[in-house]
Amino acid sequence: MKIIIVGAGEVGFHLAKILSQEKHDIIVIDKSEDRLARVTDALDVLCIEGSGSRVGTLQNAGAPSADMLIAVTSIDEVNLTACLLAHKLGTRKKIIRVNDPDFLFSEGPLSPKDFGIDLVIYPEGLAAQEIVRLIRRSAATDVLEFAGGRIQLIGIKIDQNSPLINRTLRDIVKDYDEVPFRAVAIHRGFRTIIPRAEEVFKKGDQAFVVAKTQYVQEMLKLAGKDTEKFEKIIILGGGRIGQHVAEELEGEISVKLIESDREASIRLADLLKKTMVIQGEGKDIDLLATEGIMDMDAYVAVTRDEEDNIISCLMAKHLGVKKAIAHVEKSDYVPLANTIGIDALINKKLSAATAILKFVRKGEIVSVATLHGVDAEVIEMVAQKGSSVTKRPLKDLKFPEGAIIGCVIHNGSVTIPVGTTRIQPQDRVVVFTLPKAIKDVEKFFS
Repeated sequence: MKIIIVGAGEVGFHLAKILSQEKHDIIVIDKSEDRLARVTDALDVLCIEGSGSRVGTLQNAGAPSADMLIAVTSIDEVNLTACLLAHKLGTRKKIIRVNDPDFLFSEGPLSPKDFGIDLVIYPEGLAAQEIVRLIRRSAATDVLEFAGGRIQLIGIKIDQNSPLINRTLRDIVKDYDEVPFRAVAIHRGFRTIIPRAEEVFKKGDQAFVVAKTQYVQEMLKLAGKDTEKFEKIIILGGGRIGQHVAEELEGEISVKLIESDREASIRLADLLKKTMVIQGEGKDIDLLATEGIMDMDAYVAVTRDEEDNIISCLMAKHLGVKKAIAHVEKSDYVPLANTIGIDALINKKLSAATAILKFVRKGEIVSVATLHGVDAEVIEMVAQKGSSVTKRPLKDLKFPEGAIIGCVIHNGSVTIPVGTTRIQPQDRVVVFTLPKAIKDVEKFFS
């Protein structure tokens, strides 16, 4: 496809990187010479200096013949204008990123469809949803759902007390055959490994496992993880992410929210029905002690200062909090989460990019998700009649190197596959794949 990306910031750069790897024809537009230089140095894409809100710039980028325009600058008005102009010029699909949820979501005479917009992405809302999933699945570092929630992919940190250490995947599967699961990846250091039967788990590994939802708790116990439900959390930062997390969780667990700004604290206290809102600084250890930080199950830091978020999470872990989650602006920080001792680092821009990629890949692909800090993606696909993946049992398929099948959904029934499993036409299949293998995987299913 021919795809125009307006905005070469973190979201635009990440999208251009992934989509260019998949052999799409990518054109990146930005007013910043420095941002475009970064794209040019790292990627094989066409860059155009200019504003995406100008007709001439969009025409030079080939908007009349483009399959898609993705507007992801930091200015909502520029993104809206770019989508509207692209719509008038004939671009088939348009995606907009909004930073203010009221910009397009508030009641009014116009809707996104009136501007020819096919998808609206709100990064703060997506980041909040991700944090809520991690809180609800207390022992996991990552949680993704597939097949309407019947299948989950969970991340598990292999700590020094885990019974999985120094054991091969083959032995673990043999000893725990009553818990059907499929290990689809191991993140070790800065490498992502697609494991084979003889792969040995090591201390510090982050393992990614696919299991039926009803077996997830058993899977966590197998890994030596505490599966108790969280009851108390502290949120540092009353911006949009912190507000959304509190709104979602305050009906089921005890939530305290710390916000440094007085006016914001008053507004949040009026808005949130069951959350205790406290005005103060997250780095104030006396305040945290007074509010019972050592009795908290989870600590979520989502202020605008990413260094403060990281430092306060490390402090919370030192004080005994079971799970610490920090929001960071720099995507380069995300892979460091396990290394520095924080349970999860969330980046709203990567969350936005993941949602956009899911839309871009519609077709045989049902859904797609990217794990933070892991150089791999999880794709839910439909096997087409006559496709290579349907012609032999899995053990006889020369499936692309760097990819592995996690589960199969046949006539509504979910199966964790083994070597003798045979995929049928129209089966839905969850695949874990490194970026280099995505195109080859798609060929297997088409």
